[in-house]
Amino acid sequence: MKTLAKLSGLSALVAGSALPLWAQEATTEAAEAAAPVMDKGDVAWMMISTVLVLFMILPGLALFYGGLVRSKNMLSVLMQCTLVACLVMVIWVIYGYSFAFGGSTSAFWGGFGKMFLAGVTTESMAATFSADYVIPEYLFICFQMTFACITPALVVGAFAERIKFSAVLLFTALWVTFAYFPIAHMVWDASGLIFNWGAIDFAGGTVVHINAGVAALIGCMVIGKRIGLGKENMAPHSMVMTMIGASMLWVGWFGFNVGSNLEANGGATLAMINTFICTAAATMAWCAIEGMQRGKASMLGAASGMVTGLVAITPACGTIGPMGAILLGIVAVLFAYFFVTVVKNALGYDDSLDVFGIHGVAGIVGAVGTGILTSSSLGGIGYADEAQTLIGQTIVQIQAVAVTVVWTGIVSFVLFKLVDMIVGLRVDTESERIGLDQTSHGESAYHA
Repeated sequence: MKTLAKLSGLSALVAGSALPLWAQEATTEAAEAAAPVMDKGDVAWMMISTVLVLFMILPGLALFYGGLVRSKNMLSVLMQCTLVACLVMVIWVIYGYSFAFGGSTSAFWGGFGKMFLAGVTTESMAATFSADYVIPEYLFICFQMTFACITPALVVGAFAERIKFSAVLLFTALWVTFAYFPIAHMVWDASGLIFNWGAIDFAGGTVVHINAGVAALIGCMVIGKRIGLGKENMAPHSMVMTMIGASMLWVGWFGFNVGSNLEANGGATLAMINTFICTAAATMAWCAIEGMQRGKASMLGAASGMVTGLVAITPACGTIGPMGAILLGIVAVLFAYFFVTVVKNALGYDDSLDVFGIHGVAGIVGAVGTGILTSSSLGGIGYADEAQTLIGQTIVQIQAVAVTVVWTGIVSFVLFKLVDMIVGLRVDTESERIGLDQTSHGESAYHA
């Protein structure tokens, strides 16, 4: 150790005043060239992306869901989305970031290394997809935090109009801890199980949409159907609000997808065009199916197609080509439409706002389709492992989907049962009939 210290000191001397000025400058330039670069353009774009993802939640998702419920429950949905986002933000900086990206070598969780953001400063950096470029770690923390916030907020749409506010918050705190953070680590951390399988999930097909969709399905089945379902009018009270919310989701989704590139470069532009094209194709496909089946295309159908396309392209946006994006959007709609209009009614579960039918199903289609359409023979950028084949990558994608479904399915079921034991999941019959705006929050979204 002493010998090494002496050698280090000698090296510093040689690299310092012992060398002529021109040599010192050359050495300094070489060291600077070797150091990773924090590009201000990347930083600015990622800050904007982070705010765009927040815009997806508040007000985007809140208004989208709020318009889909009855007017007596509008405010309750707004409150649930708002408080879920705020709760997860606080949890994220205390231990969530550490559990997901704490530096552990475990395949399943990130450990305690970054608890309370230990060691994070304005000088600490996080890696991007380019070896020579980094972004501030605080920025990476904020960006990933917004993903953690929107995922449980998506879940609440499945059991809207009948769940206790306290149950939503308790379930959220437990679910992000035992479902979201582990899946995020497995998929996106360099030590993660699914990451090391070579699965492609550019912006959260498994982490966000399948994760939320399966939890939503479990939740609506455990909680049960709304009172009067199939007998009373439960149509959306404001398609205007829903359209506004869906449009905000589409705008915010560019932060979600394009921001996941972590750099403002050509890869980001591929994610951008795919987010446009897949969504447009899916919206048209849903309206076309409705037109053929019902004779009319609805605004609800257009909004549903829009979200379906956004979900489907999420895991694929950075690796498939625009023509593949069109195909993926159409195929995702075929599956989602079937689940929303046929499977849900056949199985009798009350997924109030079709969280599983759209996010879960389109997320699965998108994740599997990513493995196929990333192939350079189908217009994609090709696989990172040049030895990988289309069939091989698709099998990996299916494995990633299976792990996510099983993990979050089991965890969600246990947690819903636990929350039911602690605070109870469902409001009483009278409160449900009056509406959650008044009974849970003592105010109304509208005044006559």
